[in-house]
Amino acid sequence: MADNTPTGPVETGAAMDYEEHDRTYSLFLALAKYGSLHTAALLIAMAFGFFTSAGFFSATVLFILIVAVGIYILR
Repeated sequence: MADNTPTGPVETGAAMDYEEHDRTYSLFLALAKYGSLHTAALLIAMAFGFFTSAGFFSATVLFILIVAVGIYILR
């Protein structure tokens, strides 16, 4: 019978840089969070501008307001 028990070290690859992993994951979460906020605010402002008689300027003001409130809430 063949002996299949491992004889080497458990971790055979390079040492993991956990601090860099944490920074990268935090950056990914921030980009996903604020990217989703900006996408939702843009869609709401576009719907407001296109489907009401408010116009482009009012939709832009609404977009800025939604983003500002969203950033305050998400912090």
